[in-house]
Amino acid sequence: MGTVPGMGESYRRAVAGAARARLRRGRPGLPEIALRHGPVRAEAQRLADYQHLIGAPGTDELPAGFVHVLGFPLSMALLTRDDFPLPLLGLVHVANRVTQARALHLDEELTFTAWADGLRPHRRGTTVDIHLTASVGDDVAWAGVSTYLSKGVDAAGGGGAAEGVAAEGEAAAGPDVRERAESAAEPGPGRHVWSLPADTGRRYAEVSGDRNPIHTSLLGAKAFGFPRPIAHGMYTAARVLAEVPVPRGGALDWAVEFGKPVVLPTRGVLEFGDVPGGTAWRVVSARSGKVHLSGHVLDPAANSS
Repeated sequence: MGTVPGMGESYRRAVAGAARARLRRGRPGLPEIALRHGPVRAEAQRLADYQHLIGAPGTDELPAGFVHVLGFPLSMALLTRDDFPLPLLGLVHVANRVTQARALHLDEELTFTAWADGLRPHRRGTTVDIHLTASVGDDVAWAGVSTYLSKGVDAAGGGGAAEGVAAEGEAAAGPDVRERAESAAEPGPGRHVWSLPADTGRRYAEVSGDRNPIHTSLLGAKAFGFPRPIAHGMYTAARVLAEVPVPRGGALDWAVEFGKPVVLPTRGVLEFGDVPGGTAWRVVSARSGKVHLSGHVLDPAANSS
């Protein structure tokens, strides 16, 4: 299955490959390959540190966001291939969706598979979907799709936005997520106020291994147009999942759209409420009311036809 490079090595490759990526912009197309790595078993201390950081219970059950963390180095290996048409540095994570068939546990060995598809035009550049699955034996227990925007890069061919592809800061994963999140915006039972200190990005990077400089460095953040480091999207999304009601048994359908970046330090407000088959939510700025992220978590059994 090959060796997956460490996250630090992947970011070094991204910097070294930035010039090559500029040369590839006129040559659309994704690598027709699926990368596979495993078996992978979570470390107990790393799981405990992750659970503590996001506010999840300290059990042997792997949070859905933690499975993403375990498989993310494989996604990075895909994104930093020489034949990948979009530059890693500057990619904006605009949406994520996870379908989990059952709860996963610390003692289980996971095999990850990653591939890319859905290269399509966007009015601000190009978007792409990175698929990641986690299998136990022959059974896929967890499947995620991360949607990224490469601003100013036309690698999909043609101009203009594809129908249904939204601009950064707007809905990116489809009207279902948006409508459920709007339902949660109405007065409901759930409202948590978050205080996000300046070191939030560094603390998540220590646990996740994702040391993207826009999250950990003032200079790195400014290089990409942010006044200060911003929180990782998967940190804020995982924190939501730890605080809202989730289906029993571990099976879930979890979707999130990322809007206004969470510039640190800041205060946010998590608002959530019931919708048919689950919970819809959004996180807004305590100061401006603008939406940082929104989404839902559903029980697949309750929403099956």
